[in-house]
Order: sequence, then C-alpha cells, then structure tokens
Amino acid sequence: MESKHFVFFLSVVVLFFAAAEVSAAVDRQRSNELGSYRPIKNLTEPRVIEVGNFAVSEHNKEAGTKLLFVKVVKGDFQVVSGLNFRLVISAKDGVDLGNYEAVVYKKPWQSYKRLISFKKV
Repeated sequence: MESKHFVFFLSVVVLFFAAAEVSAAVDRQRSNELGSYRPIKNLTEPRVIEVGNFAVSEHNKEAGTKLLFVKVVKGDFQVVSGLNFRLVISAKDGVDLGNYEAVVYKKPWQSYKRLISFKKV
C-alpha cells in the first residue's frame, strides 16, 4: 500500500516540475517578444512614414536644422509600455542626402510621441 502512495507522490512531483519548465519556457518566449526589436516589414506603411516625418520635424525644432524627410530606409520596433521605433531615415540637408538613425517612443492610445535620439549614420 505504501508503494502506491510513493508512486503517486513521485508522479505528482514529476508533473509539477514538468509544468514549471513549460511555464518558464512560455515566460521566456513572452519576454523575448516584448523586449526584443523586430523588423518592420513594410517601410512605406503610413504610420511608419508618420513616425519618420515626426522624428525629422522634432530634430529640426531641437537642433535648429532644416532637414527634409525623404524616406525610411530601414526600421524595427520594440513593444514596451508603448512602442519604440528605431528607424534609419534618409533626409536632405539642402542638396546633401544623408542617413540618420532616430528612436521614437510612441503611445498610440494616448496620441503621444517623443523623439528619444537622432544622429547621423
């Protein structure tokens, strides 16, 4: 009779640890999804263009420059308590064309955007 209880107890312990490992794997996957940058597949999507224009406009205000947005060359995004967009933007400085890396934080549900960084690359 005691061996049946021991086998049952051992089975419960094994199932508990197996369930804990599956739960930890799911948590690691969610963590990777939420914290990792992922590529933007459609760089001509209106919201991507809007974020690129915003980055150039805000940089112009802060730096007193007159860059002109041309297009988004490359981009990825990160899901946080909102979205971080990391874009490589092609912009004109007079007749000179250059690439700039911009990071914009956006909370779409609050219509909030903030330029985090902007630098020539």
